[in-house]
Amino acid sequence: MNRVDLFPTHEYKGLKLRPGRPYPFGAMVFGNMVNFSVYSRYATDCTLVLFHNREEKPFVEIPFFKEFRLGNVFSMIIFDLDYENIEYGFRMDGPFLPEEGHRFDKSKILLDPYAKLIVGRDVWGEQPNWDGLYQYRARVVFSDFDWEDDLPLETPVNDLIVYEMHVRNFTCGAASGVKHQGTFAGIIEKIPYLKELGVNCVELMPIHEFDEFENHRVSPVDGRPLYNLWGYSNVGFFAPKAAYASTGRFAMQVDELKNMVKQLHKNGIEVMLDVVFNHTAEGNEQGPYISYRGIDNKTYYMLTPDGHYYNFSGCGNTLNCNNPNVRDMIVESLRYWVTDYHIDGFRFDLAAILGRDQNGNPMSNPPLLESLAHDPILGKTKLIAEAWDAGGLYQVGSFPSWGRWAEWNGKFRDSMRRFLKSDEGVLGDVKERIIGSPDLYALQGRGIKASVNFITAHDGFTMMDLVSYNEKHNEANGEDNRDGENHNNSWNCGCEGESDDPDINRLRHQQVKNAISMLMVSQGIPMVLSGDEMGNSQQGNNNAYCQDNEIAWLDWNNLEKNADIFRYFKHIIKFRRQHKVLRYEDHLFHQDYLGLGYPDFSWHGVKAWQPESGYNNLTVAFMLDGQYAATDGVPDDFIYVAMNMHWEMHGFELPQLPEGMAWHVFANTGMPSPEDIFEPGKEPLVESQHEVLVGPRSIIILVGKAERKKGKRGKKVKK
Repeated sequence: MNRVDLFPTHEYKGLKLRPGRPYPFGAMVFGNMVNFSVYSRYATDCTLVLFHNREEKPFVEIPFFKEFRLGNVFSMIIFDLDYENIEYGFRMDGPFLPEEGHRFDKSKILLDPYAKLIVGRDVWGEQPNWDGLYQYRARVVFSDFDWEDDLPLETPVNDLIVYEMHVRNFTCGAASGVKHQGTFAGIIEKIPYLKELGVNCVELMPIHEFDEFENHRVSPVDGRPLYNLWGYSNVGFFAPKAAYASTGRFAMQVDELKNMVKQLHKNGIEVMLDVVFNHTAEGNEQGPYISYRGIDNKTYYMLTPDGHYYNFSGCGNTLNCNNPNVRDMIVESLRYWVTDYHIDGFRFDLAAILGRDQNGNPMSNPPLLESLAHDPILGKTKLIAEAWDAGGLYQVGSFPSWGRWAEWNGKFRDSMRRFLKSDEGVLGDVKERIIGSPDLYALQGRGIKASVNFITAHDGFTMMDLVSYNEKHNEANGEDNRDGENHNNSWNCGCEGESDDPDINRLRHQQVKNAISMLMVSQGIPMVLSGDEMGNSQQGNNNAYCQDNEIAWLDWNNLEKNADIFRYFKHIIKFRRQHKVLRYEDHLFHQDYLGLGYPDFSWHGVKAWQPESGYNNLTVAFMLDGQYAATDGVPDDFIYVAMNMHWEMHGFELPQLPEGMAWHVFANTGMPSPEDIFEPGKEPLVESQHEVLVGPRSIIILVGKAERKKGKRGKKVKK
């Protein structure tokens, strides 16, 4: 017996229709039917506009009949539609009363907020028809990708080595050597490189569809075009950017991205997305109509009492994230990326906004953040907050977590940068950061895994620029050097910018190695900025958001030029991955709670067991006892780290190890390559087991292990 709801009930201009399924929103294929559904609380009427692929004018505009509306949802089913060859949008009718928050305009064709495939901007930098009737066009997606049993990897959070990267910048440089430069396919070509480096998670800067021509202009320095390169301005929350796919011109970006994820997973590398739910590309009152403004402005945006846009994002508008319907859209978006793209985690840009109510006030129990923390589909997905916004709300250490959210630890960045350049009065903070920032997270019952540690990120100096510039140099951005952070906590080692002085360049390499050492021996989740491992420079530009050129692109020639830096990075990353004692989930006790003769963690100074904490002190040492970090009953090694950020050499007395064990040197940043670092597991014996000399602005990392493979570990009780 045929079901009644499989048959059309209406006909319009030769197309057979029936009332649709209100949920899920967007367009979905059911057999020979396509269901279209769109929500608008305040619209009075809605029209579905259909185009043949790439044609300028629609071939039909179908009104949603009265019986096609249920509550505030317009939905219809169209039968026998050649969905692979159509593009669709909506016209919404309703009041135009900006002072009350309504900006309906039936002359605009609007993008579906739930569009899974967006076309019209398929090739990077190729200008569209600015007078076109409908520039961003939605297409229907049919999921037929062969995942070959792939699933999110679910790597334990504390085991991650995160590599923050930009899809285009990563391989767009001529020396990248890839066939498909600046694309998802280009990343696939670089998987052997990522494996050699040792990272096991790539965090992709925004890959949702965005407009690279937003705020388009030319540089006053060299006349080159400036783009919205970073993409922190979403057009759609469900669709990958077509121009990031080598097959984007064929509307195959969905499959190319899925293949990239699958290939990375095959090689043990997770994929995390940087998602931007704090604002959209529609800007303020003078911005364009793309989607949300014309579909339901009052629902989607935070508005002042007189109908203007709150701007906690610094980008013209702020998404009304805790409106129940907007909240549902965000949750659905994340579920979609996890279920359909097998994404492993998300970093939320300006996440403090997600905790504001519709009037912009911070909430003590934000429903969106709670929903994400407890969502069953996202139950094993990493959730990482950039715990501040452009409106002054700073929540590092206090971001609502429900035991699920981690945070970009901006205080780790600031403390370590100051210590790196030998600032006084920062040692107390540095100690907190090294042990996983218990001052920020322990009192809330949050473990070490709440802290994502970083010294550099896309926003700010690269690591090489951090040690090469005292001041930002953003003149090429065309904003009179006003943009970008002014307080970089950087030091140029004696010369601003590039130098041909071998002593300055040697010190800069040493400082880069110091920085990555601080990051990799600290408790928490380390994040490395793409390119730092090869000494990448942005010529002092600390806000290269608009530089689609050699300023922002990785120069792969640096792998040869700075081979010692790359070698140091890959060895210390491997070292961290081999030593569980560097990757605790929960805060350390600083006690011998297992009766092993040594505490799990201990601070030291130039004298063993005598930590120093004076205001002027620029030296610190610590030791981790691997007996507290056994794997399958096999204890890890002892690890001792001495950091000397003073400009003079210091001797450090070594703690005595248990009988049968000896100190071996893994790294010494004060030594030239290759004596600066050794392959993990092949560390040579330290000449003196009682003291090591740590050179000016140097870090030494020692491994305490048996002198012979069959050596037996005993106990040594400290005095």
